[in-house]
Amino acid sequence: MKPLMDSAAERALRYLSAVRTRPVAPDPDAVERLSELDEDLPEGPTDPERVIELLDERCSAATMGMAGPRFFGFVIGGSLPVTLAANWLAGAWDQNTALYKVTPATAHLEQLALSWLLDLVGLPPESEGAFVTGASVANLCALAAARHGVYQRAGWDVDGDGLVGAPPLTVIVGGEGHPSVFKALGLLGLGRRRVHRVPVDGEGRMRADLLPEITGPTIVCAQAGNVNTGAFDRVGEICRRAHDAGAWVHVDAAFGLWAAATPRHAHLTHGIAEADSWATDAHKWLNVPYDSGIAFVRHGGALRAAMAITAEYLPTETERRNPADYTPELSRRARGVEVWAALKALGRQGVGDLVERTCRHARTFADGLSQAGYEILNEVVLNQVLVSFGDSDTTERVIADVQSDGTCWCGGTIWQERTAMRISVSSWATTDEDVRMSLDAILRCAARHSPTS
Repeated sequence: MKPLMDSAAERALRYLSAVRTRPVAPDPDAVERLSELDEDLPEGPTDPERVIELLDERCSAATMGMAGPRFFGFVIGGSLPVTLAANWLAGAWDQNTALYKVTPATAHLEQLALSWLLDLVGLPPESEGAFVTGASVANLCALAAARHGVYQRAGWDVDGDGLVGAPPLTVIVGGEGHPSVFKALGLLGLGRRRVHRVPVDGEGRMRADLLPEITGPTIVCAQAGNVNTGAFDRVGEICRRAHDAGAWVHVDAAFGLWAAATPRHAHLTHGIAEADSWATDAHKWLNVPYDSGIAFVRHGGALRAAMAITAEYLPTETERRNPADYTPELSRRARGVEVWAALKALGRQGVGDLVERTCRHARTFADGLSQAGYEILNEVVLNQVLVSFGDSDTTERVIADVQSDGTCWCGGTIWQERTAMRISVSSWATTDEDVRMSLDAILRCAARHSPTS
């Protein structure tokens, strides 16, 4: 085993060393050569070293440089070295972190990481949580808890009796709600289209003053960190109006929740702690390896009621927290280990510095592009920048040129009927020099499509 693991570690470290200097986009020739892997299932065994060699030789160059410092296409953080190392060690432990009695070490770390997270972002300390794959499943878990909670108040056991014959449940979502919220609503039987959409302002914030009258079982889904602009709904005001009518407020805070970790941006999260549930990603701003998301629920009983599992053969620990009672999965990897490692290594100050540094990089992008005469379409309040280079066709050509140039990678989006390049900065590895190089590359590509070029 040791030579095999040494070889894999050496190849991984070589990849991470090169990712800083290689083009960010996958090498087109390497992508074409992926077909060389296509074959019938082997009849006999293959030498394990050859398997790792094939993975490295055929796939490494065909990957997107998401682990590097100049990938700005989505809100994706690279992996802090300590979290990658913790991931490797936890992988070697191979703990199915479902029950405390069976996997006490990883279950204990998960509980500790949860308490640290609640403290870091200022959520109610009595809240419970679920360590899941990402914000999509975190939204699912939190909304399952919400469904239980509002129906329990209405006298209906939705987890036992289902939705057939249940009282109608209203879901209110802002017009810029993330698709993962609607997917979760569909999976929970609440319907992707059976929602009341509230109009938004020019930054994508839900108009709290336009909330409809709330009667009966109701869930209100707010947003902290619009995926395009970074804007925050006025969650405090939404909570006050919703709670006065007995509604549950859920906050999709996939990356925005981490703003609470820095004094400069904590004001954006004002009122968020008044909500009933929250969803976020650790593989975004906490920079742990994929996949890692967390659902938080103020009323832990509602989350347990929606997710708990029992069986005669399961040695459930009644005095300790069993992770499987809070997640859709029974079998699951020990995601809490990497979260604990990140928080232990960075501390409160380190997490705040990481958030603040990447937000500063975003402002540098916005300032440089604006000074060059290009239109910034959003108020840069966090780590998201939207820029237009003219009409839609021109902007799309600039995006394509930037992606093929290879210095950095930025994606495109449509924002309130405008085509824009979207720059998201959230990696620990991004330096001032990376931003300078990337900004120069973007301006160089944009200049090719200037009317005066």
